[in-house]
Amino acid sequence: MIANSLVVTLAILLALGFWLLGELRFLAPYRPILIHHYGYVLLFWSAILFTNVFAAIHAIQRKFFLKDTGRKLSFIDKQAVAGDSPVPHPEPPGEVD
Repeated sequence: MIANSLVVTLAILLALGFWLLGELRFLAPYRPILIHHYGYVLLFWSAILFTNVFAAIHAIQRKFFLKDTGRKLSFIDKQAVAGDSPVPHPEPPGEVD
């Protein structure tokens, strides 16, 4: 799931980057000056944008693509309660042998 989020995030950011390259064509003569003075700031904000887009895509994928997780986990819980699981069932507090 993380790999899918990474691919989608990279695709979105590449599309955004290519669109910005077309829109900000008038800044091309000033590229060396902008990179020299603001390179670290641009890199920092790009990393923050990448992290936020990645987190949003990952949250969306978890919301919409993990629909049957509750049903699968309830099956494991029923096994544990019935005693069919190798994991011991926790004893309620207060009962001491």
